[in-house]
Amino acid sequence: MQTIQVGQLKSEFSSVLEKVQNEGETFIIEFGKKHKKVAMLVPYKEELKKRVFGQLQGTLNIPDDFDDELAEINDMFYGKE
Repeated sequence: MQTIQVGQLKSEFSSVLEKVQNEGETFIIEFGKKHKKVAMLVPYKEELKKRVFGQLQGTLNIPDDFDDELAEINDMFYGKE
């Protein structure tokens, strides 16, 4: 995190924005002779949409015989021919 005066920010605005965007740098902006902190320049982060639990409920159809074993597969697995 760096601090920068308003005057310096005005003259180096493009390079400061590049550091924020490319390097994730954060800047505290100071104003006046007393260096009063007035703002903070931080990288923008997209907000992720919240997932809705159960959103796809009822859209998947699983057949009743899904768990039934196939004799042909069992024979191949256990080495029977």
